[in-house]
Amino acid sequence: MKYYLIVGEASGDLHASNLMAALRKEDPQAEFRFFGGDLMSGIGGKRVKHYREMAYMGFIPVLLHLRTIFANMRLCKEDIVAWNPDVVILVDYPGFNLKIAQFVKAHTQIPVFYYISPKIWAWKTYRIKNIKRDIAELFSILPFEVDFYQKYNYPIHYVGNPCVDAIANFKGRYNESLDEFILSNGLEPEKPIIALLAGSRKQEIKDNLPDMIRAASQFKDYQLVLAGAPSIEPFYYNQFIQGSNVKIVYRQTYPLLLYAHAALVTSGTATLETALFRVPQVVCYHTPVGKIISFLRIHVLKVKYISLVNLIANKEVVKELVADTMTVENMQHELSLLLEGKAREDMLAEYDRIIKILGQPGASEKAARQMIAILKNNSNKN
Repeated sequence: MKYYLIVGEASGDLHASNLMAALRKEDPQAEFRFFGGDLMSGIGGKRVKHYREMAYMGFIPVLLHLRTIFANMRLCKEDIVAWNPDVVILVDYPGFNLKIAQFVKAHTQIPVFYYISPKIWAWKTYRIKNIKRDIAELFSILPFEVDFYQKYNYPIHYVGNPCVDAIANFKGRYNESLDEFILSNGLEPEKPIIALLAGSRKQEIKDNLPDMIRAASQFKDYQLVLAGAPSIEPFYYNQFIQGSNVKIVYRQTYPLLLYAHAALVTSGTATLETALFRVPQVVCYHTPVGKIISFLRIHVLKVKYISLVNLIANKEVVKELVADTMTVENMQHELSLLLEGKAREDMLAEYDRIIKILGQPGASEKAARQMIAILKNNSNKN
C-alpha cells in the first residue's frame, strides 16, 4: 500500500520513522511519500519537503512566513492528489495538518488517519468538530485522551506511547559508557551534568535558552550541556552560548539524558522523554508576553498543567515555570531542590508510576497493525 505522512518537527520525525519501520514490517510492499525529516528518509521513500522548512511558531514568525506556509500547504495538497495514496497519516502539527485533513476529506476518497493526536483537550476544543468530520481514525499515545474523546462520542485507539518505544530501542543498542560519552564530546569527567533542552524551534530557543543558562550557571559543581536540535544550525546557538561554560551536543539527546543528573526542559515531548530516563527536571517555558499568557493559562486553557508528565500523572510531579513565573530566580530555586534530597527522590518515585501507566513498548507496531487491518477491512468492503 501507499502511505503519505506529514510531520512538522523533530519529535514527529522520530515517531513517524518508527511507525514507517513498523508499517514496512507488516506490509513489505509499503511505499512512502512524506513531509518529514532525516529519520524518515532513513526508512525510505520520497521526501517532498523537510520539516525544518515548515517549523514556524509564534504570531510574528507565522505572520512573516505566511507566503511560505501557504505555498507548502498548496504543494502538499497537490502532491497528495497526484500520488493518490491508500491513506494519509498525519503526525501531530495540528495547525497545518487539520487543514490538510479538511482538504483531503472534501476533495478525495482517501482516508485520513491521525497518529499523535492534536492537543485539543488543552485548548481549542472546538476542533473536535473538524476531527470528527475529517479524521477517519485517530491513534492516541496518551492514555487520558481516550476518556476525553469518549465525552464527544468519538472512539479512538490508544496504542501506547512511542517515546517508550524509542527509548527502549535506544537502550537496546547504545553501548557507549559515561566515560566514553564524556571523552567523545569534550566534557569534564569530574562534574555531573545538568542538561538543557530548550526546544526544537528558533523562537523557543531564543525565548528560553538565555535564562536557562543564567539559572543553571549558578551551580559551579555541575557542567551544563545543551541538546542541539537537528533542525537548528550551530551558528544560531553560538549567539546564546558564546562566553558561557555551556557545551553543546548534536543528535545525542538520548545519550545526554541517559547520563544527566538533572535538567531544565522546555515543555513538549522532551518533558516526557526526560521522565522516562528518570532525570529530575524543571519545566521552563517563557513567552515575551508573560502576564497575558498567564491570564490565558488560567482562564482559557482547559487543563491544569502544560507538561505531559503532569498531565499523565494527573498531579504536579514536575514544577512548571511558565510565562511570568519563569524567572532565573525561580529556576535556580527549583533546580537546587532536585540536585539531591527528598524532592529528587519523590520525583523519581512518581516517574516510576508514570512509566507503569504508559505501559510496555510496542506503540509503533500496535499502531501499524491496527492501521493496516482497518485499511484492508475497508478495502474488502469496497
